[in-house]
Amino acid sequence: MKNKGIIIFGGTGDLAYRKLLPALYNLHCLGLLPEDYKVVGVGRRDYSKEDYIEIIRKWTSEFSRLKYTDKDFFEFSKRIIYYQMDMTKVAQYRNLLADLDYVNGRTESGWTYYYAVPPKIFGFITDGIRLAGCPLKGAKVIIEKPFGDTMDAAEYIYKNLKQCFSQENIFFIDHYLGKEMIINIMTLRFANAIFGGVWNRNFIEKVEINAFEEVGVGTRGGYYDKSGAMVDMVQNHLFQILSIVAMERPTDSSPEAIKAAQTKLFKELKDIEDPHKIDQLLVMGQYKGYLEEDKIDPESTTETYVALKLGIENDRWRGVPFYLRTGKKMGQKKSEVVISFKSTAGGAQSNKLVIEIQPDEGVKLDFNIKKPGTENTIEKVDMDFCQSCVLENRQNTPEAYERLLMASMDEDRSLFSQWNQIEICWKYINRIMEIYHRFSDKLHVYEPGQEGPLNNF
Repeated sequence: MKNKGIIIFGGTGDLAYRKLLPALYNLHCLGLLPEDYKVVGVGRRDYSKEDYIEIIRKWTSEFSRLKYTDKDFFEFSKRIIYYQMDMTKVAQYRNLLADLDYVNGRTESGWTYYYAVPPKIFGFITDGIRLAGCPLKGAKVIIEKPFGDTMDAAEYIYKNLKQCFSQENIFFIDHYLGKEMIINIMTLRFANAIFGGVWNRNFIEKVEINAFEEVGVGTRGGYYDKSGAMVDMVQNHLFQILSIVAMERPTDSSPEAIKAAQTKLFKELKDIEDPHKIDQLLVMGQYKGYLEEDKIDPESTTETYVALKLGIENDRWRGVPFYLRTGKKMGQKKSEVVISFKSTAGGAQSNKLVIEIQPDEGVKLDFNIKKPGTENTIEKVDMDFCQSCVLENRQNTPEAYERLLMASMDEDRSLFSQWNQIEICWKYINRIMEIYHRFSDKLHVYEPGQEGPLNNF
């Protein structure tokens, strides 16, 4: 099916301006978009096409990975269409599709629909497209996380989408899966014999997956206060990273085999055995000053920090604790995976493998050697590969959204979440939160710049 173009619902939003449109500009500059590929922004604002293009010019010049030039942007701007409409008014979708030159009776569509809007708008868009008589054979839809703010909401979204789009053309996007070092985890694990034999409970003491931010909720207060860190980060981003770190080797490199290995891992997450000990497994926090943020309920108990300890019930990982942590207003911006190996006899310090995801990308492995001199003293040294330190690597590494948009065009589903995975993760998170609210409900306030609550693990 020919890729005709992309229709971005929420085309005047932060995601479109900062991520999607700069990514499409980069793909255009690299010659990776079809010649007649169109970029349609749909929004409420009363812009002319010229107004919209000038706004995109500003954002693209600031956020594109490749060097901005007026010449390249002029050519890119020929692809751009702006359509003003109220996305909650189903009747207006008929006008949209007519203006995009749909013809009654056609049975195929090369359009990709991108839902860059809050989940509460998803249903209006899906119903509008379907009721407008859009030709949907081959049409794709990309859904931006969060996939609902509850399990029931997520199920409704999915069932509604299936009435409109074929299952194989529903792409649940998680931009973390498009990050270079996340993709590199599988290569690190499966293409290096030195790790294959020790990637298990016999050699690994613990695994930590951290995603910390220096900023607060900013302009996302309305959304964030209804979701919180558990839904915003843990249920999707951190669980997806967990699956790549801990899954068994896929039977082959196909998207289907990779997804099957991830899904199997999710099904092996250990249930909470004693609800009364939930405080030993889950710490929830809120940064001081959150209640004064814009669009935040002054009595909100929404968490901005989560530390979750969980286990995996299989032969590879039984007994190994996995720590998932995320928080806003932390001491530094940092996303990483830390593998701590068990100590050896003789008192030498244990080894650590650190996979740095952002802001820097790279891999560090520390190990013990004898310190030069006459005494038999052991010291720790590092092997450090900083991928983002090399200019050529930075220039040649696609941004996450570039990679994911291309993957959707190529129908490569290996970098997208699947519904069965989302469903399993939602059920697991719901179980944890039900226990937390029943047996604990503690919310620890922490100072901005701290590494989370003081009673963290």
